[in-house]
Amino acid sequence: MFWAKNICALCALCFCLCLSGAALAGEKADMVIVDKSERMLYLKKGDKIFKSFPIVLGDNPIGHKQQEGDRRTPEGRYVLDFKNRNSKYYKSIHISYPNKEDVRNARKRGVKPGSGIVIHGSPGGISFSSRFKRREDWTDGCIAVGNSDMNQIWNAVDVNTPILILP
Repeated sequence: MFWAKNICALCALCFCLCLSGAALAGEKADMVIVDKSERMLYLKKGDKIFKSFPIVLGDNPIGHKQQEGDRRTPEGRYVLDFKNRNSKYYKSIHISYPNKEDVRNARKRGVKPGSGIVIHGSPGGISFSSRFKRREDWTDGCIAVGNSDMNQIWNAVDVNTPILILP
């Protein structure tokens, strides 16, 4: 009888651990949407937004990124093309800016389009200060989120997930 109870308890524990592992794996996004005016990042699967996160942007957030150093966050359709666990911020997911149109437009104006636009957590892995809570924009054009949010985004998106950045 003792062994039967222990085996039942062990089976129940294994079942619960399997379920929690599936829950931790979570839903995968097939699209990321960033709404700059709302300061929100949305994870979308099919027609359903299943998760949302507050964000901060570049110091000069209004309008599409025009050139290197303008501290703007680009607008348009891109792809999340690689992940970096060892970035100078707490993880980062690279956005495929500039695209061909961005490069062409920058050339017409005689400027460099800029590069290195990512979604990232806080610098050096430290938690965001009250500045993040007030949503004060501070990046050089990147999209910043809290570290716990970055973990969730990291797990929910795969390389080559499309991202739409709205004004």
